[in-house]
Amino acid sequence: MQNKMVRYLTESAVFIAIATVLSILKIDLPFGGGVTVVSMLPIVLISHRWGVKWGLLTAFVYSLIQLLLGLDNVGYAKTFATAAGVVLLDYVVAYTAIGLSAMLEKPFGKTRIALAAGIAVTFCIRFLCHLVTGAWIWGEWMPETFMNMTMTNPWIYSFLYNGWYMLAELIVTEIVAMLIYQPLKKYIHGDDLGK
Repeated sequence: MQNKMVRYLTESAVFIAIATVLSILKIDLPFGGGVTVVSMLPIVLISHRWGVKWGLLTAFVYSLIQLLLGLDNVGYAKTFATAAGVVLLDYVVAYTAIGLSAMLEKPFGKTRIALAAGIAVTFCIRFLCHLVTGAWIWGEWMPETFMNMTMTNPWIYSFLYNGWYMLAELIVTEIVAMLIYQPLKKYIHGDDLGK
């Protein structure tokens, strides 16, 4: 058990470090937000390799690192409630949700479909978190026009702003995950451990 725990901790630490570096490598999009170089994929892989519990723990630690990197965003909050909303919804819950990716192995088995569905569902959860804070907190800075449309509703603005970059992030992550699945299949599913 001790050797297994050392392996959990070591692999998770390495994958958190890789995810953090990848999160810094970002392509800014013209309408706001940005697409990282598949920064969520290492966290997804840990979830599929070691299971949902360990995936959630790894994703939680990653969320705290992302919070530290984005701490200046909390400064925009005008009340304690909105600051807590930014911390929880834009960082802790949004990024920790990625650790749930392996939950879809129950209905789909350890397959490429489970990996793709896990990415899609957890990214949708992350999007919903950003959607809420976008309307509730960041909507105060909503421009008069966005994507050549007049903006009057913060929910529509948040949907467009967050949907734009989250969809791009989802597509890039799905493509790379499908490309690496076959060569890394034994690793992703822990078959290299000689169970």
